[in-house]
Amino acid sequence: MRPRGETGVQSHFNTFLKYLSDSGADASLITPFSASALLVYPTFALRRLIDPLNGNASVWWYRHWHYVFLRCALSIALRDGIPITVYAQCTLSAKAALQARKGRQQRVMMVTHMNVSEGDEWAAKGRIRRGGIMDLSIKRMERTILPKLDGLVYVSRFMRETLIQQIPAIDAVRSVVIPNFVAEPPAQRPALPVADIITIGTLEPRKNQRYLVQVLAAAKRIGRIYTMSIVGGGPERERLESLSKSLGVSEQIRFLGFQPKATELIPGHRVYCHGATMESFGIVLVEAMAHGLPVFAAPVGGVPELFSDGVEGYYWPLDDPVEGAHRLISVLDNELRYGTLSDAARKKFRQFYEQSNVGRQLQEFLCSMQQ
Repeated sequence: MRPRGETGVQSHFNTFLKYLSDSGADASLITPFSASALLVYPTFALRRLIDPLNGNASVWWYRHWHYVFLRCALSIALRDGIPITVYAQCTLSAKAALQARKGRQQRVMMVTHMNVSEGDEWAAKGRIRRGGIMDLSIKRMERTILPKLDGLVYVSRFMRETLIQQIPAIDAVRSVVIPNFVAEPPAQRPALPVADIITIGTLEPRKNQRYLVQVLAAAKRIGRIYTMSIVGGGPERERLESLSKSLGVSEQIRFLGFQPKATELIPGHRVYCHGATMESFGIVLVEAMAHGLPVFAAPVGGVPELFSDGVEGYYWPLDDPVEGAHRLISVLDNELRYGTLSDAARKKFRQFYEQSNVGRQLQEFLCSMQQ
């Protein structure tokens, strides 16, 4: 990935880099874009020609060349052979690091951002077929690479249990469960909300913003007119805009597209709503709680480890937007309940997800591998 963006991966490593910098640690970010721009950008641009022709070929091209350029950049960064820890953000980058390192004194660790498997993620985007040749190839690589790592950081107990069940050999890899974390945000909030609801994420089927549009429409039929900001770009935007028009809520929704500093938009809203069908963690929920926003999400993947139903927000059923609307109304129309949830959300963040505490735990684990 590029250094900046709206994904949870980018939020994780940029927050951790900031923490390391503030604590005086020596750390740097290496990406495929650290390699020669004369080669990187033309190569990646060719994928635009392949993409409409063959999904498997497009995904292979994307993954292969990102891996090649990252391995080249890492080979330069690691060439002196000094003891160092490489903190990889995906299996492909872990593979590049394992092949680029100059001995076991250069440790390779990885954080499990993926939702079960990177193959499942590509299939959920509709780019490859689940169970097809590319999906099986990615999962075979995960089974090969993950057991070779020096350490694994799981962002949730759900991810640890799920991955060990699928790849039993990784149970022998030294590991720790450390949640994603963010910095304490500034205290000030706008006097008036920009909209009632905000949701942030790539507009793709797995993120399921369709459900949020349906909840808004169900609330309108009950007599509650709420507004919503949808932050993020992606292939689903046109379908979402069409759905909002057909359900009569297009004037209640702002499609803001990709925003490089999306989390800075959170304070201008009252609640955070999430429709994802799967999340290994869901760092954006933590970012919302940091600002004191009650959160709504389905209890899937690692989400139940993030917040408790009825305490910092509410779980809702993704197959029943009417029930979702009732739960939303029960918060937005009740100032006392809203205030209680908001206070609990901020308290939960400070206790479990604030960077000065969790960042230290992560740094200690990574550094312990050099001892």
